[in-house]
Amino acid sequence: MLSVRTHLVIALAVGALVSTVLLVLEPLTDFAFLWLEWPGITAAYFFWGAVGGSTFAGIAMSWVVNALTYGLGAFVILSAFKVLREA
Repeated sequence: MLSVRTHLVIALAVGALVSTVLLVLEPLTDFAFLWLEWPGITAAYFFWGAVGGSTFAGIAMSWVVNALTYGLGAFVILSAFKVLREA
């Protein structure tokens, strides 16, 4: 059985992968998947407005927030599979 820690690491890796793919696909798809990045874009917008940081910091903040958001979703799915498998 995989532990909760293992599920968390796997979920964060999946979230980082999804966030990276979305960031790479932006210019290639003419921003067609931009709606999938709203949590990170919103956080970056608030960060940029509050601090006035660089564009690179805003992109990094967007990537991290999207990675955590999609990682949380993957963690919930992995946890649900674990519960269903034990039942």
